[in-house]
Amino acid sequence: MASATKRACDACHRRKVRCNGQQSCGNCSQAGLACTYDAIPQKKGPKGSRAKVISELRLKEHQKKADHRRQDSTHNYGSPASSPSPPTSSGPLTRELVDGCTDFYFAQLYPTMPIMQNEQLWALVAEMDTSVEAYCLLCSFCAFMLIQPGVETKVGQTMEPLVGSCSRTSLGRRLLDEALRKRKSCDYIENPSVNTVITSFFLFGCFFALDKHNTAWFHLREATTLAQIIGMQEEKMYTTGTHLATMSMRRLFWLLFVTERAYALQKHRPLTLHATINLPSVAEDPSKPIAGFVHLVNLYRPFDDTFVGLWNKSRTDCSTLWLAHLQTQLSQALPAVLDGTETQAADLRASQHWLRTIVWQLSITNNFLSSTSSDSSMTFGYPIEIAKDLVAVTSQLSRRSMEVHGVGLIEKIFDVACTLIDVMSCVPMESQNFSVGPQDYLNHLVHLISTLRGGRSRYLPLLITKISDTLPPHMAASITQPMVPIKVEQSPEIPFLQHYDSSETHSSNTSSPYSTPPFLHYYPPS
Repeated sequence: MASATKRACDACHRRKVRCNGQQSCGNCSQAGLACTYDAIPQKKGPKGSRAKVISELRLKEHQKKADHRRQDSTHNYGSPASSPSPPTSSGPLTRELVDGCTDFYFAQLYPTMPIMQNEQLWALVAEMDTSVEAYCLLCSFCAFMLIQPGVETKVGQTMEPLVGSCSRTSLGRRLLDEALRKRKSCDYIENPSVNTVITSFFLFGCFFALDKHNTAWFHLREATTLAQIIGMQEEKMYTTGTHLATMSMRRLFWLLFVTERAYALQKHRPLTLHATINLPSVAEDPSKPIAGFVHLVNLYRPFDDTFVGLWNKSRTDCSTLWLAHLQTQLSQALPAVLDGTETQAADLRASQHWLRTIVWQLSITNNFLSSTSSDSSMTFGYPIEIAKDLVAVTSQLSRRSMEVHGVGLIEKIFDVACTLIDVMSCVPMESQNFSVGPQDYLNHLVHLISTLRGGRSRYLPLLITKISDTLPPHMAASITQPMVPIKVEQSPEIPFLQHYDSSETHSSNTSSPYSTPPFLHYYPPS
């Protein structure tokens, strides 16, 4: 007969569960707790809630680790890491605000940026009063949510009850300043972690939305650099650690991968990350499917150093066949029916058609287009086909599903519309024996930009000015009149979408961040 364990570990004794006396015991390993035998044995007390005890133990353990990190930080920028705890009770960050932003994140943004899990956010909240790193991450996280133009915590419930008398954007700026201020108290550059990478990513998102693109680029480059210091670009980094930690870190790498490529194309920047690790597994978390996120990664994978070098004019080794093949890849990159959320569909479809426009612009820069080409993607009128496809998709999407992506998605629609205007001004239009044509597509895109939060205040005036300066007066006058969305042939590609009430109006005090991008004018004379 096996002898009974003489002594339970500290955690099992506290939880009043059977311990096998090993180091580390089975209970601690399963619960993710440190297994120690330091406590002095005491008499047993009345039994309580074991779940509550586990929460208390985890909280104490998080706080203990935070104390150790502060004690170990002896070379810091600014004030020492052992400075007083962040004043969450009197500062801009409150647990109620974190809860509201967390609800919005998991309801709307998680499918397109699935880098944080419930357990991780819970651990950060437990440490926010003692850990500068956790506090800064939560400040940047909430600032990012508040600064986006389309943030809502729940359907019909906005952030206003949580932010008090100040506006969402004002509170977001306060949280952004708080994150930057408190971050100076720890040496996150010399001792980076996954949390510091996430913080830099959210700081980038904040400055992106605030139209501060030099600062935004700095923090995006900071995030990718910290990720490389950690070694996130190496597959061996994902062979150790918990499943939750490695899963989230892999997704973070690919989110940075996509974001850097999109920003490189928008702002003509170089790349630092490459496809050096495996993609996330679609089946790794059945409760939160991420098939749409993997589709998004695959959309951007072809835009590597070769394409970005050509786009930035640092390379010249381009060919018609290569660009035509890339257009075919983009057209076939997404399945006819997307298995995901409407929010994912909005991001994926807008990105797909925007990237088709980018490739077409590179084609015309290199004089590869022809009015007689058998491949429509290599003709001067291809942007009309892209605009038609974009109109067909956005006609099926609710406004909320597009607004949740902020100004980034509006920028892509804006780019497609501006390219369509250039084509309409330079390419002879065939006589229309049908009810819908390029002018109608442009009318729809202008109307769409005017109704999206963040679109009317900056993008719409730029678009109207471009129409007036580029198109013939009679055509420009018809488009700049009061606009209504057109009806196009509905495709079955997004059958689960529900139409949004187009009669609802929105107002926004948040301006869009972009100046007019450099468009190409290499069309042949009409």
